[in-house]
Amino acid sequence: MRRAQDIMGLPVIEIEAGKQVGTAKDFVIDRDWNIQGVLLDSKHWFASPRYIAWDDIVSIGTDAVTVKDEQVVRDYDDKADTVCLLDGSFKLKGLPVITVNGDHLGMVEDVYFGEQMDKKIVGYELSGGLISDLKEGRKWLPSSEAAKIGEDAVIVPVSCIVQETSSFQEIG
Repeated sequence: MRRAQDIMGLPVIEIEAGKQVGTAKDFVIDRDWNIQGVLLDSKHWFASPRYIAWDDIVSIGTDAVTVKDEQVVRDYDDKADTVCLLDGSFKLKGLPVITVNGDHLGMVEDVYFGEQMDKKIVGYELSGGLISDLKEGRKWLPSSEAAKIGEDAVIVPVSCIVQETSSFQEIG
């Protein structure tokens, strides 16, 4: 599994000319928990956001994200059916995760996807707050088809099982 935040800050390189077309800044996720693409850092304050669709990414390595050519970079239109992980008017990071019966499991800190460039989010890293994270570590919540992204919270079924993990160890 790969953590989304491990990709942030990586250079995006086109393999045709070996040119850097940007730096990965954020993930765009739809309401069905599929990764739609990667937002790139803007070079200018008033520049419109640039985006690469997930299907246009050739590979995500430990040191760079590769794309076929510069033509895959397009302007990003903020859609109502998508959310960003870290930024934007509606972001996933920091949303509380609540079970249907009202139990608070933690707040979304990061998301995980598969090694084979799967679009589907396979799990979430949850934070209980700074003190709890330091004392007990962060928690891992496997993805559920029934999980819903709401305006103020992520709602998950009662059957979701939170697993303990250390914030210093690799999840997987």
